[in-house]
Amino acid sequence: MQAERLIRTADESFGIRARDGTSLPRLLSGTLLQAARAFVDGTMQVDGDMIAALRWWYDRQPPRHRRSIAGVLAWLRLEHWFQTKTRARRNIEFHYDRSNAFYQQFLDRRMLYSSAYFQNPSMSLDAAQEAKLNHIVRKLDVRPAHRFADIGCGWGALVMHVAEKTGAMAVGCTLSSSQFQLAAAALCSKGLERHATIELCDYRTLSGPFDRIASVGMYEHVGRHRLGEYFRMVAELLPADGLFLNSGITRPETVHDDDVTTFLHQFVFPGGEIPYLAETIRAAEAAGLQVVDIESLRHHYALTCARWLQRLQERRDACLALIDLQTYRVWQLYLAGSVVSFERGESELYQILFAKRGRSQPHWWTRRGMYC
Repeated sequence: MQAERLIRTADESFGIRARDGTSLPRLLSGTLLQAARAFVDGTMQVDGDMIAALRWWYDRQPPRHRRSIAGVLAWLRLEHWFQTKTRARRNIEFHYDRSNAFYQQFLDRRMLYSSAYFQNPSMSLDAAQEAKLNHIVRKLDVRPAHRFADIGCGWGALVMHVAEKTGAMAVGCTLSSSQFQLAAAALCSKGLERHATIELCDYRTLSGPFDRIASVGMYEHVGRHRLGEYFRMVAELLPADGLFLNSGITRPETVHDDDVTTFLHQFVFPGGEIPYLAETIRAAEAAGLQVVDIESLRHHYALTCARWLQRLQERRDACLALIDLQTYRVWQLYLAGSVVSFERGESELYQILFAKRGRSQPHWWTRRGMYC
């Protein structure tokens, strides 16, 4: 039987077809999780604009209809309540240890796997990621005499940027052996061994104090019930006049676990949990930190994911030489879905600057110093 094809936009920017045309009506009327699994295994395909297709799919299924039994019961996972250091390492390896070369296909030249900072939408991804690094360093007011830590340093871009631009001693930690190997080699090639180190370790084993700490796109791996431990550990690493910048994804309290959550746990980020902004701030305050500044970067992350998806699709053949077709489809769906989720406000991104509570003098009197 010839595969059925449906065009769902007036300008025909995308089409949906199934390997077995008779299954398409069932997939279109089913849950998001069923459709996602069908796309990953190749039963269903999207021709054309993936983001437009996901926008259409989301619009035709209100949030209350996207919840399946699997999504509703996601919170019952044991790891939601308890996570060992071994399990944390395995979760990170599942996502990040696929292939450094694969990530090089769609990330910027520094391999930053977190939202860029677009001063305008026409900015290149490389320029926007460099702007993000400068923005973090400016907010934290990193000085040459400081000791700086990057919790979840990825491939080491922020660590090396801090060492090169400020002269501060910089330490980064990651649980991914692939990230560690590439970052350590890059650090040596730049001759930064005296100013920076990359450690393959859990953040809970870092030895302070650190005058400035950043955590960018990492705390989503911590888990909502471990936020208190996370912020207490950071507070213990900071001296009385220290600053901490936490940049991470949150979601509104009206958004709950659903089919998207189940898909991410199964295919993308096992063990990951997206907290609410309010519980993030409560946990930080309970640990002795106070908010200095909050900046929303939701639209920046939507554009970043769109740029990553564009690169991924442009370099499809190179990617498929490094990963299997199923994994490639997972990343297509994950990135396109992320764009739509940030656009719709179901995912949010906040950069929060914290200080130790009880400072006798404010570090900043106005925002001018950190935003100029």
